Amino acid sequence: MARPREFDETAVLDAAMRCFWAQGYEQTSVRELAAHMGITGASLYNAFGDKRALYRRALDYYLTQSVHDRIARLSPLPPLQAIRAFFGEIIERSVADEQRRGCLLVNAALEMAPHDPEFREIVVREMRLIEEFFRRSVEAGQTDGSIVGSPPASDLAKLLLSVLLGLRVLARTQPERPMLQGAVTPALSLLASCCPCQRGCSA
Repeated sequence: MARPREFDETAVLDAAMRCFWAQGYEQTSVRELAAHMGITGASLYNAFGDKRALYRRALDYYLTQSVHDRIARLSPLPPLQAIRAFFGEIIERSVADEQRRGCLLVNAALEMAPHDPEFREIVVREMRLIEEFFRRSVEAGQTDGSIVGSPPASDLAKLLLSVLLGLRVLARTQPERPMLQGAVTPALSLLASCCPCQRGCSA
């Protein structure tokens, strides 16, 4: 009969996520992971498999806690407000992050996806999820008049995704609020160009 685990799996997974997030996959050793997770190397392998498998679990955990949660929380908001809030949260978290970790999804896109088909598939799937959130929001805004009616929602969604990715990379080196806000404001102003109050109203 297998012995029950003597640790909180969510807590140790969170610790692993933070370790990978701060250092990247290649620079993080199993020894460091075990130390940050507060478990033995044997327990790590028994519970999660090898380092790659743990990274996959940590990335999934990150996506659930950040990307998926953010989309679920903001989707019910008025369209333009939802988009503004999405970028606003990214800026606030980037400014507050003294470690300059950026986004674990974008980090995985740069470090893992180029040579690992499984992680490339994960990154593409998640990017499409974010793009779809932007597209739905833009379409709803174009319908209620709070977002400019042209270009098409699909094109504006791609623009917003590109701005987001640039913002995430910029936050790794220059996480100052004026810099990050300056990268976002022109795109959001373009969206709201048909709305004089700039608040996403349907006037």
